[in-house]
Amino acid sequence: MPFDPRAFEGTAEYYAAGRPPYSAELADTVARELGLDGRGQLLDVGCGPGVLVLALARLFDRVVAVDPEPGMLEVGRRRCEAAGIAEVRWIRAVAEELPALELDPPRVVTFGQSFHRVRRQEVAEAVFDLLEPGGSLVLVSPMVDGRPRPAGPGYPEVPHRAIRELVIEYLGEPTRAYLESWNVGLPDRFEDTLVATRFGGSRTVYAPGRPDLVKDVDAVVADCFSKSYSAPRLFGDRQDAFQRDLRARLAEHSPTGRFWDWPGDTELVIATKPG
Repeated sequence: MPFDPRAFEGTAEYYAAGRPPYSAELADTVARELGLDGRGQLLDVGCGPGVLVLALARLFDRVVAVDPEPGMLEVGRRRCEAAGIAEVRWIRAVAEELPALELDPPRVVTFGQSFHRVRRQEVAEAVFDLLEPGGSLVLVSPMVDGRPRPAGPGYPEVPHRAIRELVIEYLGEPTRAYLESWNVGLPDRFEDTLVATRFGGSRTVYAPGRPDLVKDVDAVVADCFSKSYSAPRLFGDRQDAFQRDLRARLAEHSPTGRFWDWPGDTELVIATKPG
């Protein structure tokens, strides 16, 4: 399914506030696996509000962040400035436009939960051309399936299925059809795509997830509004009504207003260009 550059319009602030964080050991894992020494350039594609830039910028001396949504770039820039991260170049573009951006060869190119939204083989080949020799493509995403499940902190889990059903109640069956079919015809695994490119394959490592992530109702609502299929603009003048119903259903699941969120471990699919 072609990527809609407007898919995340109006979600940036919610994304920053509601999406569960990656592993606390993400940066250390990336540095160890790739032998980073603080030099070189990071290119983060589909950067959103700067999630990976904030986590990984200290591992490089230059960072380029690319996203098609202006709101994401603005929130990312603001968050990085607040964190004292200044050496970032922010570019509005989609991944398929990478060859036209005239970038210096990066040491690492990352996609944080964004590679599934691009023309994968085409973009992987473009990244291969762009990388410096010995550089790596790193696909970062949370992974629950097949990963050991920790004991929670005692709060109810975020009721993701109930939230999704409420979204469908408001936005209709086309939203259900989209959720069930958006990836039909695509390879099940990123590894399957990469083995068919000049990278010739990849390896997968995991950084341990955060087993004690507790969210309040505001954070769960923000997470919902951070999704492309439930972006606030899609509800039109029913947004307030939807939010009231969502908060009421969350109260039914957790009278304390606290939820355990287990996004899984952080998966890193790494493909390296020969040096």
